[in-house]
Amino acid sequence: MSRRWRPTWFIRATFAVHALALLAVLLKPGLWPLALGAVIVNHLLIMVVGLWPRSHWLGPNWTRLPDAAAARNEIALTIDDGPDPQVTPQVLDVLDRYQAKATFFCIGELAAQHQELCREIVRRGHAVENHSQQHHHNFSLLGMAGFTCEIQAAQDTLTRITGQTPMFFRAPAGLRNPFLEPVLARLGLRLASWTARGFDTRTGDAAKVTARLLAKLGPGAILLLHDGHAALTKTKQPVILEVLPGLLEAAANAGLHFVTLREADL
Repeated sequence: MSRRWRPTWFIRATFAVHALALLAVLLKPGLWPLALGAVIVNHLLIMVVGLWPRSHWLGPNWTRLPDAAAARNEIALTIDDGPDPQVTPQVLDVLDRYQAKATFFCIGELAAQHQELCREIVRRGHAVENHSQQHHHNFSLLGMAGFTCEIQAAQDTLTRITGQTPMFFRAPAGLRNPFLEPVLARLGLRLASWTARGFDTRTGDAAKVTARLLAKLGPGAILLLHDGHAALTKTKQPVILEVLPGLLEAAANAGLHFVTLREADL
């Protein structure tokens, strides 16, 4: 279901800066350098905010679970960039052993190539959410048309394969621009980032990845790992496979219960 787009204070301020700059130039053309400078500074700030995945300045963004979920000692494990036919089945087996639920942000094209694996994720009680159709590296530079094409394509692909309509979206690398939230609102999706990430696409040291996640382990936390594009350990294992057992044990010892993002919203 679509929802109403409500511009944030930052977006409203951006509109105001552009309107005032235009008005200033119309009333007093000699002010154009000052007006242009204000617009340039505003655009630079927009760029910085877009490079800040956990920012709420461009629109609603799940950086933690809702308060009610945190009060229930719930925590969310999110896994990006799959499904991967070599790694994802092993991840699912580890999750089964610890009876932990996870949210898989899947790339549409990969899901189409590994449809049975995508369905297996759902069969085992996990959730499949939208991570764009192609995971373009220039995703954050797209406009409304580009965002709509990428996100709607993944929405259609994942729904057709799993029978489960995604409720959440995570941008590739978490990067975005002000055009994303209006598209998500129209498609009825919510943006989700994270509380802590392990940087496990770049770090093959399982101890370092685990330490980054454990530093913010607590009720309501949203943790990020990758089954696709995972860095390899010295033993050539995807680092997520060495991180998960210790992470899941630490959460259990802390009395935390893993749920999917959609379960946390109940």
